[in-house]
Amino acid sequence: MVLEGGCWTMVLRARPGRDEDERTVVRRLSQARKAPRDAVMRARMIELSWSGLRVPAIAVELDCSQKTVRCWLHRFNRSGVQGLDDLGGQGRKRRITEEERSRIILLVKSVPPGRLRWEPVGELRAFDESGPAEWTLDSLAAAARTEGIEVSRSQVRRILLAEGVRWRRTRSWTRSKDLDFVPKGRGSSASTPVRPTTRR
Repeated sequence: MVLEGGCWTMVLRARPGRDEDERTVVRRLSQARKAPRDAVMRARMIELSWSGLRVPAIAVELDCSQKTVRCWLHRFNRSGVQGLDDLGGQGRKRRITEEERSRIILLVKSVPPGRLRWEPVGELRAFDESGPAEWTLDSLAAAARTEGIEVSRSQVRRILLAEGVRWRRTRSWTRSKDLDFVPKGRGSSASTPVRPTTRR
């Protein structure tokens, strides 16, 4: 509480981060370039509050209403980083626990079930030929759901962004490290020859 104009007023601030992990997630999210704009803005509210700014100043800084700032500060104080997610409609999704978040991160580090790998007998084989050969947001969300984690594609994306997980570009099979591998020759010629460009 602070004394303003002879009256004591309640000052709303974001509570301190519970631990270094929570503070790191908020900082990363507030600076993320590819995260949803609303999520970045909410994380910025928390950071600005931590830096000492009060609700009116945060609202001016982020060009939003004081009511909006208060709403998200209250949500963060009550539920932490997960409180910054959209609640959605009446069919609100259940929150993902820290243990479930960790399992999703571990999925990214695992080998996709459809990826070919060398067996001890010298054959290329996939653990599950119907499974994905590379992890995508959709295949990660589907794999998490088969493990009993109710998560959407957008939630997986937010979790990975908050954890700083970077995607690696899929490497083509034509760049094999196998010494006996012989790449394809030049592509076959087109059936219709390309018309030469003429100047008008």
